Amino acid sequence: MYDFERATHTHCKVPNYLPSISAAIGGFTPQRYIWRTCIGLHSAPRFMVAIAYYNFHMSLELAQHSKTYGIIAAVACFLHIIENAALLGLTYVASNENHGVHEKFFIMFLVSSLLYMLLTLILIKWGRSYHGRVMTSNEKYSLKIKFILFIFNITCCIMAAYTFWRHNAYCEPGAYTTFAISEYGIVASNIMFHFLWMGYDMRNTEWIVLGYRVKLKPYDALV
Repeated sequence: MYDFERATHTHCKVPNYLPSISAAIGGFTPQRYIWRTCIGLHSAPRFMVAIAYYNFHMSLELAQHSKTYGIIAAVACFLHIIENAALLGLTYVASNENHGVHEKFFIMFLVSSLLYMLLTLILIKWGRSYHGRVMTSNEKYSLKIKFILFIFNITCCIMAAYTFWRHNAYCEPGAYTTFAISEYGIVASNIMFHFLWMGYDMRNTEWIVLGYRVKLKPYDALV
């Protein structure tokens, strides 16, 4: 609304119709302040969720019989924490302030996010079907949607890398717009993947935060 021309401007000076996320939030106000405030506020609960999800995986019978399963769960938890820390890093170090550091945080976010998704799929499939156990309909649905989001996320990452290269190599009109769309897809699928833990993986569980009890309800109850 206020900074469209500057947010979509690139060194190629070719038509571009969408800003990248970094361009939209990095150099303009109040966008930058809103983004940093929201990411900062929700990062603390996300660190808590990483530990809770580790306990969720380790609560299964398989954790008592397989050291490999426990190691994978611990690595997934570590990647979840790294992903959140990288998100904080790329949020508070804007690309127009220190492009090199911002880029490294962004790559760290992408790599840790994809590896975390992959290990989560392995843990759910392995742990929930261990020793002849039949997965519930909610577990099957959660695994199916997570797999779709994982494939979609990888596809968006490949598209983003390819279109970013095309943009810099050939300065084609619309290449950077396609990169921005791919970037939006990466973020949206990441959000949805993480959001599934509340409605399906940990439905009807009870959390105690600073003495307050919080009961997670399934999606159908929320709707």
